[in-house]
Amino acid sequence: MNDLLTCPIILQGRLSNYKMSSIVVIVSDNIKRLRELKNLSQKEVALSIGILQGQYSWIENGKVEPTISTLKKFAKVFEVSISEFFKSNDINEDVNLPLLEKIKLIDTLGKDEQQALFKMIDLAIANKRMKDNLQNLINQ
Repeated sequence: MNDLLTCPIILQGRLSNYKMSSIVVIVSDNIKRLRELKNLSQKEVALSIGILQGQYSWIENGKVEPTISTLKKFAKVFEVSISEFFKSNDINEDVNLPLLEKIKLIDTLGKDEQQALFKMIDLAIANKRMKDNLQNLINQ
């Protein structure tokens, strides 16, 4: 009878550990992704947040769960909010990168893609200026 009472707790603990380990994987993958986006080495990030490179490696490889205070330090180094670490690894998530990160990624595009992007930006700016000028004329 006593085993029956403790069984749900044990199962709940295992389920909780499973969910927690999947979160750790998401967090560690995002830490690595952000480090690579910033073109930083593990050692550079470790020094920035005040831990040893070996400790950092364990975090990035999902072997150690980082504390909230450590995540805050990572967020400061990577210039993101803490919530960025908990996003699933979906390619479409890159759309939410900070503007500076998007600008850095432009360099990785081919010349034709860069030219097309620059034309779209120029058109958007021209459109905005035209709207502003029309609004100024209306307001006069």
